[in-house]
Amino acid sequence: MLAYMKRTTVMLPDDLDALLRHEAARRGLTLSELVRGAIETYRGVLTGRRYLRAAGAGASGRPDVSERIEEILASEDRR
Repeated sequence: MLAYMKRTTVMLPDDLDALLRHEAARRGLTLSELVRGAIETYRGVLTGRRYLRAAGAGASGRPDVSERIEEILASEDRR
């Protein structure tokens, strides 16, 4: 995959560099992965194509969750 990528140098203030490195480590990503993801997200904003990466992440497969939310939360609270 790296054969198709171009290296680009970006100058960042120390505080922004530290913030990005911390966030990359927190997410278990490389700094390059974090920055590429941010640029892809920004590109979606610019082009009007927003991607909902988290959509469906918590899908339970059960169609009645919204109707049973109080019951589900009560059962979780008892744990």
